[in-house]
Amino acid sequence: MQKTQEIYISPPFIKLEQFLKFASLASTGGEAKLLIQNGYVCVNGEVCKLRGKKLFGGEEISLGAEIYRCVKSDYQRNKS
Repeated sequence: MQKTQEIYISPPFIKLEQFLKFASLASTGGEAKLLIQNGYVCVNGEVCKLRGKKLFGGEEISLGAEIYRCVKSDYQRNKS
């Protein structure tokens, strides 16, 4: 069974492109843009091609076989 990695955010939301960079899934904004535009990123099980999609706590983002959960937190935790 695949384990979902939790990524903690402190603002109320984070944009999808920013999330990919914050979670170290993309090293640059350009790389994040390409991943999104080419349909490699799913939000809550559906392909999402909107770079500015707002992600709130509880949403699941997948890239390839990896699944990440956006978790709202009052403080930022380590991603490891």
